[in-house]
Amino acid sequence: MSVVALIKDTTAKAIKQLYGLELLPSEILVNETKPEFDGDYTIVLFSFVKQLKKSPDSIGTELGNYFSTNYPNLCSSFSIIKGFLNLSITHNYWINFLQQNIANTAFGTKPKNGEKVMVEYSSPNTNKPLHLGHLRNNFLGWSIAEILKANGYDVIKTCIVNDRGIHICKSMIAWQMFANGATPQSTNTKGDHFVGDYYVRFNNEYKKQVEALIATGVSKEEAEKQAPILKATQQMLLDWEAGKPDVINLWNNMNNWVYEGFNATYTTIGSDFDKIYYESNTYLLGKSIVEKGLEKNVFFKKEDGSVWIDLTPDGLDEKVVMRKDGTSVYITQDIGLAEQKQNEFNANQSIYVVGDEQNYHFKVLKLICQKLQLPSADGIYHLSYGMVELPTGKMKSREGTVVDADDLVDEMIAISQHKTEELGKVKDFTEEELKSLYNTIGLGALKFFLLRVDPKKKMVFNPEESIDFHGFTGPFIQYTHARIKSILRKFNNDLITASLSASIQHSLLLLEKKLIIQLEQFPLIIEEAAEFHDPSKIAIYIFELAKIFNSFYSEHSITNAENEEKKLLRLQLAQLTAHVLHKGMALLGIQVPDRM
Repeated sequence: MSVVALIKDTTAKAIKQLYGLELLPSEILVNETKPEFDGDYTIVLFSFVKQLKKSPDSIGTELGNYFSTNYPNLCSSFSIIKGFLNLSITHNYWINFLQQNIANTAFGTKPKNGEKVMVEYSSPNTNKPLHLGHLRNNFLGWSIAEILKANGYDVIKTCIVNDRGIHICKSMIAWQMFANGATPQSTNTKGDHFVGDYYVRFNNEYKKQVEALIATGVSKEEAEKQAPILKATQQMLLDWEAGKPDVINLWNNMNNWVYEGFNATYTTIGSDFDKIYYESNTYLLGKSIVEKGLEKNVFFKKEDGSVWIDLTPDGLDEKVVMRKDGTSVYITQDIGLAEQKQNEFNANQSIYVVGDEQNYHFKVLKLICQKLQLPSADGIYHLSYGMVELPTGKMKSREGTVVDADDLVDEMIAISQHKTEELGKVKDFTEEELKSLYNTIGLGALKFFLLRVDPKKKMVFNPEESIDFHGFTGPFIQYTHARIKSILRKFNNDLITASLSASIQHSLLLLEKKLIIQLEQFPLIIEEAAEFHDPSKIAIYIFELAKIFNSFYSEHSITNAENEEKKLLRLQLAQLTAHVLHKGMALLGIQVPDRM
């Protein structure tokens, strides 16, 4: 149990014993004490005043005395400041915490809780390579999955690939028109880049044809509909849906080129999935559910034969779920896929990691599933995140102005090499060690920068800023970890895990105590990151931990400590700090080197 949980639990017991009032520990607010006041943790008293009919100071005094009398190993002293009870935690408590966890490899994680969660992320289109926006999506989804695992959940990582529709037909038509039989192999091009280039070629040709039609006197609106390349694409989609063999063969070939490229990128960035769904296999799902919904009057049919649901009583609008020709729309497919996932995995929660432009879509999806009383309905959760922009502005894939994921990763590795060589501390590394180090730093910088921001917020990505060894960055934390490992290598592990004597508890210095307090909060931070689906809580926490350790180490020597007891205490602080930095970064998908 964390010290905050212990304080809440103890306060609830005290209030029941002193006043006969039953409160849940979750109803009690405990914060870190503000730096200008004495104490470590503060109980907010105002919420008890009305129920207890006592002044905050009276309640604070009585609760403080209860802690001091009944829990002397927890609370060494207390003070009351304007309705807040400030508790000072005993040094003995902090030393016991350190001793209990110095060799605890499971520190920060919880046992299995029996609940299952599905996390869907990435969701690429097969007409273009992964880009910067996909990177935020992948890093966020993967990290949330790992954070949930650390909290005891059984997690299934899934991906839905958008492998059909007009967008892939555009690349296919352009390949037929311009490729002359070229392949990724014949051009020595990565498969997803190869297909993406033809998507851009389509749009360039489409613009030319529209402009040519407009020049003959055709209106812009009509020209955009009548451009020959678009009409050919629309026909190809119909041919695909009809199963025309030559179209299906081309579709399979081009998608396989893309999948080979995707897999290479996923391997590089460390993204993986337990199950991949393909839209070509799921786009017909949901039609039977719509039919059942019609029978239950959840949906209604309009005169033209299209099927709708009226969500105006819920503050939304009418939504089509089946076109008049009987074909599905995206929401129909998603209803069917949600049901299929539930039947396959029976998860308690299904998390969709999708950008905030789809907020409305997921509100509608959850609401429709609830009205249909599908077992999956209440577990639907949209992890909405803001778009990533560059200092130069937004990206547009159809114009070929996106930041390609592979190119960005290569750039990050190149920057990490340049920055590392500037520091000049890796002259004894082999070529293979240097290559691994540059990859670790470059990818670590990229992931940390994209995950350090609350997912709900839009962000601007700056590659150079992300590899600042002294800023709020992954490399700063990686360097701190390597620094600690360098210290620990000088000492025997048996020494580091030895027992501290009782006398040490009376001599904790300010920064030693501050470091222990920060370390003790790690399990609570992981819990909060899972509760709010927010890896930035871990990123911020481990950055603060690294800062505190560097301040501590600059003030207090480990190797030349005042005495052997102090040396052992500081070695244990360094050991647990290294473990927490390693584990916290791992939850973000980031490796930490032992040498830098």
